[in-house]
Amino acid sequence: MINVSDQPAPRSLIVTLYGAYGRFAPGPVPVAELIRLLAAVGVDAPAVRSSVSRLKRRGLLLPARTAHGAAGYELSAEARQLLEDGDRRIYATTPPADEGWVLAVFSVPESERQKRHVLRSRLAGLGFGTAAPGVWIAPARLHEETRHTLERLRLDAYVDLFRGEHLGFAPTARAVARWWDLAAIAKEHEAFLDRHERVLHAWERRADIPPQEAYRDYLLALDAWRHLPYTDPGLPAGLLPEDWPGVRSAAVFQGLHERLRDAGAEFAGLLPDA
Repeated sequence: MINVSDQPAPRSLIVTLYGAYGRFAPGPVPVAELIRLLAAVGVDAPAVRSSVSRLKRRGLLLPARTAHGAAGYELSAEARQLLEDGDRRIYATTPPADEGWVLAVFSVPESERQKRHVLRSRLAGLGFGTAAPGVWIAPARLHEETRHTLERLRLDAYVDLFRGEHLGFAPTARAVARWWDLAAIAKEHEAFLDRHERVLHAWERRADIPPQEAYRDYLLALDAWRHLPYTDPGLPAGLLPEDWPGVRSAAVFQGLHERLRDAGAEFAGLLPDA
């Protein structure tokens, strides 16, 4: 059961909307359209305006006028880079291969200890596990996104990145269970399945795909899913427990994406060919 407190945050839904549809619009997304599209997933106009203001302060959205002179917002270059980096995780259709590891080793002077906290938080947010104090580990394919993130935050001067393989002494599967809290990650997958697996099954029983309903269910599923490939960085299947729920949750999201994304675009009206 999903608690009310687990309902999507308006700011997150706006980012999801831009990731799914808004970034492909031929110009800035009008404020009126943002309000209409967020209303379809239960967000009222004041919450939209407040969340847009926060995203603007963070430098992710830029105010701009549409071709007709209406007030709107477009993505900053930083926001576009974030979305492009995320695409490789969020829309992956094949299980990750075992390509070794990337290690992030950092040292921050005590006089700048706040940056140490930011570094830990960002590495955790990218899906890194903790191999030892000051030594963080993730699948090697995440190195480019990690580099982009650290450079954007101007934290790269404190970090060295390495690529390599685990040579012992514990079996790698046992070490992985130390580096990541696999039980907590599994619960995140199960929560996604509790909410969205039945949605997919309901759509599979339908012949029609009304655009507004498709948009609503797709945006909510994408908003829930897009965080999971960061909580779970895509560890090789051979290093995970049997019956790993991430396999099912990925299949459920892919099924919803294939069935609903294009129909939802008709309601969103933001794609050039929508």
